[in-house]
Amino acid sequence: MSAPRTHPGTDHLVYAVPDLALGVQNVEALLGVALTPGGSHPGLGTRNALLRIGPRIYLEVVGPDPQQPRPPGGLWLGGGASPLPALITWAARSSDLDGLAAGPGGDLLGPVRAMSRTRPDGERIHWTLTMPRAPLPRRGLVPFFIDWGETSHPSCGLPDRGIRLARLRARHPDPGAVRADLAAVGTELDVAAGEEARLEAVLETREGTIVTL
Repeated sequence: MSAPRTHPGTDHLVYAVPDLALGVQNVEALLGVALTPGGSHPGLGTRNALLRIGPRIYLEVVGPDPQQPRPPGGLWLGGGASPLPALITWAARSSDLDGLAAGPGGDLLGPVRAMSRTRPDGERIHWTLTMPRAPLPRRGLVPFFIDWGETSHPSCGLPDRGIRLARLRARHPDPGAVRADLAAVGTELDVAAGEEARLEAVLETREGTIVTL
């Protein structure tokens, strides 16, 4: 497999779908592998399924949770760059979320929030993140940040299906402005000029097949 071209702090990618069961089915058909059920996000109205795509990195397929009421402000995942399904944003790792939120790029990040969910095996996992704002900054090209604390990274408990993130890239009408915003929060991304904002993940299978989300 080719060497990945991603920021070393990349934690996971968020692929949002309007119907989780159908979305998982479509992603599994596209990649030829099974995803692992994740769990529900209490209070956010969503649940997810996961796929390991490298060491300490995973793809999160997220959609509405029919067992939860819709939040008063609507689902946060509706603010991406494209109609769903779409790769709407990405998460980067940090152990200093409060510092980021108070830093020069703090206006691009949401409030620091502690969260948890129960995995299908019954284990409760915990994390802290900068809660993504709606609409998403730069249409999702600026990441939110996450700190797993004492919780093992979710990718460590996922089976290796042989899928790897080869490259994460983006397009935007004003790539220079996006790069400046990324620098303000201490990260970077391959951003090229394009007619509309779009985040793309290039995935490589064990057989060498290339798939772009």
